[in-house]
Amino acid sequence: MAEYGTTRIPYLLKRMERRTLSIEVKPDGTVQVTAPLDAAEHEIRWKVEKRGSWILRQQRELAKLPPPLPERRYVSGESWRYLGRQHRLRVLTGDAEGVRVTRGELLVTTKSPERVPRVLDHWLRARAQAVLTDRMAACLEHAGHFGVQHSGDFSLRLMKTQWGSCTRAGRLTFNPRLIQAPKDCMDYVILHELCHLKEFSHSAAYYQLLGRVLPDWRRRWERLNRLVELPQ
Repeated sequence: MAEYGTTRIPYLLKRMERRTLSIEVKPDGTVQVTAPLDAAEHEIRWKVEKRGSWILRQQRELAKLPPPLPERRYVSGESWRYLGRQHRLRVLTGDAEGVRVTRGELLVTTKSPERVPRVLDHWLRARAQAVLTDRMAACLEHAGHFGVQHSGDFSLRLMKTQWGSCTRAGRLTFNPRLIQAPKDCMDYVILHELCHLKEFSHSAAYYQLLGRVLPDWRRRWERLNRLVELPQ
């Protein structure tokens, strides 16, 4: 428990092998602190209190957002986010199965209602592959000015705790849920992982590089986590 003025700030603490401490305000307003294994409790609490103003501001902004969407039923009228904007799902019956985006709606045509999840999820994954490929090309051109080089190849995998990952061998993986996010948030995730090609760990040097490559990375990170939830 930390304190900022007269306000108490409870937080969840997770320790792992890393050199820096990170603070995240989850979509439900809870505060997640990830700290190095050897970080002292009083130092962790002090850093949370130091970020108290930012934490409370994030919690106020999150409180203004609409409540999380209920469990997906894949029926007409549901709200689905695509490229950062909310769209209404409309289910149509027809032999030519597919998805179209028009006037704030996702029009899903299927042979039977039972096939809606398969058709829509397949389309969203295909769109994630296409859009991320396009954004990867733009990000590589930008990152190249900072000495970051990569083939541009990547894979998609649904991940519960990450938007993207980078191995020491340079293999990039992205969460297909990113298709729900605005393109500037996709660019943040791509550039975040590309920076690991030069600085693998979340060290001070890594964040210095990320800050040069994308000065407003924190704003984009916060927006991404406000708009899109990781899969449960």
